[in-house]
Amino acid sequence: MFNQLKQFFGGKNQEEPSSSLTDFSLMAVDIHSHLIPGIDDGVKTMEDSISILRKFSEMGFKKIITSPHVVSDGYNNTTEIILSGRDKVRAAIKESNIPIEFDAVAEYYLDDSINEKIEKKDLLTLGNNFVLVELSYLTKTNNIRDLIYKLQVAGYRVILAHPERYPYFYEKDFKEYTELKDRSVYFQINLMSLVGKYGKGAKAVAEKMIDEKMVNFVGTDLHNENSLEVIKSCLQEKYLEKILTYDKLLNRILV
Repeated sequence: MFNQLKQFFGGKNQEEPSSSLTDFSLMAVDIHSHLIPGIDDGVKTMEDSISILRKFSEMGFKKIITSPHVVSDGYNNTTEIILSGRDKVRAAIKESNIPIEFDAVAEYYLDDSINEKIEKKDLLTLGNNFVLVELSYLTKTNNIRDLIYKLQVAGYRVILAHPERYPYFYEKDFKEYTELKDRSVYFQINLMSLVGKYGKGAKAVAEKMIDEKMVNFVGTDLHNENSLEVIKSCLQEKYLEKILTYDKLLNRILV
């Protein structure tokens, strides 16, 4: 599949120019992480959360908007559970005297269970009514467009989390992404895709999206401390510098 991607997207030189970035201050805000302890597959303890947030502050982040999973047959987190967890982390940040803002939304799994949340207007949003959603990595949901349309009609602006990680979108061509953009869907890529964390296909697609100016947000999608060094290594990537200096990147408006 990767050879097909290379042919479709165009080959790149093995030696890419290095980045001049030294920290994440140009990004300023991370909108995708899992830093409320014990409620999903992210951090397990408050100590872990505080340790990561301290390091994020040192790396130049000004604000973290964490996004625990909401999955009806897995992590069935409610708005109340998430906001309660957020407040506990905020208290720990204050006690630890870490100079970073902290808020919480959710990463909603996009299936039919979202309909009830739309009806009840029970969706956590960031900025100007943005809502973060994710899809299955393995199987394409047949009614993706219908669910996105329902969210939009209800007044939500849909951010699709890590679109570069859904292989069924790029197995043949780039058409699926173009159609979603035509439907006013916002794209958030993961930083670690740029260093091949999720495979060569995801890296190639993320770079293509940056080249085509299709990326609206970037996120760490950090789940634990083990990935901090991988996040730091992203600073060497020229494509990270390219997206962080893009004047229409929306992370910064959330400070």
